Amino acid sequence: MSQLNNKHILDVATEAAKTAANIVMDALPSPKIADNKGRTDLVTDIDLRSEQIIKSIIREQFPDHGIIAEESGKELVESDYCWFIDPLDGTTNFVHGYPSFGISIGLFYKNKPLVGVVIEMPAMNLYTATAGNGSFCNNKPIHVSMTSELVQSLLVTGFGYDHESNWQNNMLIFRRFTDITQGVRRLGAAAVDVCHVASGIVDGFWEFDLKPWDTAASVLIATEAGASVSRMDGEDHSIFDDQILVSNNIIHKNMMNIIKEFI
Repeated sequence: MSQLNNKHILDVATEAAKTAANIVMDALPSPKIADNKGRTDLVTDIDLRSEQIIKSIIREQFPDHGIIAEESGKELVESDYCWFIDPLDGTTNFVHGYPSFGISIGLFYKNKPLVGVVIEMPAMNLYTATAGNGSFCNNKPIHVSMTSELVQSLLVTGFGYDHESNWQNNMLIFRRFTDITQGVRRLGAAAVDVCHVASGIVDGFWEFDLKPWDTAASVLIATEAGASVSRMDGEDHSIFDDQILVSNNIIHKNMMNIIKEFI
């Protein structure tokens, strides 16, 4: 696609994200009624309203594009263009008023990331990227950190809702990295976590049990900011993989080697 079209796509994605973010932020002070999709996997009315407005804005401009969204699933997936939408990344945080949640909108063309937009709330930081044009936070260029040693690094991870073998393995990895780094954070919103790697706030991120919409937008933001993105075993990452390793590139191999001890 031409650069002009990419800019138009980014504008549409940004409009959709900002409109949805206003809905989410307006609801933040209000009591939340949450339904359980699983034992701890929550969905609120705000998730559904956010997703509906995002899809309506995208559909108005790109009616023939496919959409894969967290709450409603797949629509028109035979298209070469596919939008991945997480209308409220970190729903549990939102329900409890914990200040780390976001909206994630990514567009892929033939399984390659083209545009990514993430809004981090309640700070309202806007992360954006288009393929080949760098990454930005609030319209200012961002880049990964230059941290070269794990002992100097700050990492972030997440834990899935299912407390199965991956959860147990990640507890061991978490403990190991906590022993040998400056610390490991667990904020509960994967898209925001990856954007923090992109902006150099943290140096690396890994997580199991992910869905495509969790990182579709932030993966492009990270790579355009100079990050390395792979599976935990070092193989090429696909957005349909359920695991990911993202780092500032310099510590990527060291992180991978430690993770391999536990999986």
